Amino acid sequence: MPVLNRASELQAEVAAWRRHLHENPELLFDVYETAEFVAEKLTSFGCDVVKTGIGRTGVVAVIKGNRGEGPVIGFRADMDALPIYETSGKEWASKTPGKMHACGHDGHTAMLLGAAKYLAETRNFRGSVALIFQPAEEGGGGGREMIEDGMMETFGISQVYGMHNYPGIPVGHFGTRKGSVMAAADGFEIMVHGRGGHAAQPHKTIDPVLVSSHIVIALQAIASREVDPLKSVVVTVATVHGGEAPNVIANTVKLTGTVRTLLPETRDYAERRLSEVANGIAASFGASADVQYRRSYPVTFNHAEETEFALDVMRRIAGERAVEGDLPPKMGAEDFSYMLEARPGSFVFIGNGDSANLHHSAYDFNDEAIPYGISYWVTLAETALAA
Repeated sequence: MPVLNRASELQAEVAAWRRHLHENPELLFDVYETAEFVAEKLTSFGCDVVKTGIGRTGVVAVIKGNRGEGPVIGFRADMDALPIYETSGKEWASKTPGKMHACGHDGHTAMLLGAAKYLAETRNFRGSVALIFQPAEEGGGGGREMIEDGMMETFGISQVYGMHNYPGIPVGHFGTRKGSVMAAADGFEIMVHGRGGHAAQPHKTIDPVLVSSHIVIALQAIASREVDPLKSVVVTVATVHGGEAPNVIANTVKLTGTVRTLLPETRDYAERRLSEVANGIAASFGASADVQYRRSYPVTFNHAEETEFALDVMRRIAGERAVEGDLPPKMGAEDFSYMLEARPGSFVFIGNGDSANLHHSAYDFNDEAIPYGISYWVTLAETALAA
């Protein structure tokens, strides 16, 4: 079963929606204009329910099939952009300096709107499809907020599916895997307290810059020497702040960074060892360290049965050779993970071709992927909810 003819017919219209969204990016929960645009489209399609304000600014629509009662499955797209200055040079580039759709959420939203239009026209299924348009994926935990707002219970959602574009995967190709498909993302802050003084008299100080340097190096041993290489972990110190003058040794240095893991036990170990290493090294120099470790998005864990089903749908659309069923896990994070903790489902990737990478200022969603994304959503609905 190739790309649906109606999906191809919708491509130009959906691409126009996508480019409108790209020109008008909004951040985190402040997606008011985007949510209004989405709700207006869903209402015009004739969706049976369109509810706004879920998880602050999320939108959920329900389309009922014409083949009788049945379960409700949820399809999710994210709506928010990133605080990045766009350099793509596209005609539809962001009109708001410092904000851009650098992760393709404009494409995700547009493709799900395209699927909504198709499904509202045909309704060739039993039960219902819940279309979830989520704010604040980029660090705000909008998925968690929608769940805490009772979304799953309110709409009776029994399964949930998500999709994300991926540069480097050819257009028309898909991929995913069972189990851990994206990493847990945690953040940390280490305040190293020493004793400042004159830079020409370091023996009279406890230099927090030197201490911090040793901490940064030692933290790399968590990944390289302490954790099984087959159990992925990333420990990155991303910022170092300390001192203001070249001839003054500061009193404190602040380190911040991220930890990414794919297994709960690895996550627990990394959290414990990060604190032990920082405190132990600081103490060995006569300094001290205050460590704050903040857990954020959990592992995005694909349920086996639902993922096998999703793979079968992708193969129907793209063919066996264009679907990777054992895609290596990504160490990026995704707050669809909260939805997969609440309900069984699967998160898949759709090819964006040879584009700039995600979160890059020159990135742009590839509109040639639109018919494949619409076809995936429609085929998933009509197959999962077959009479």
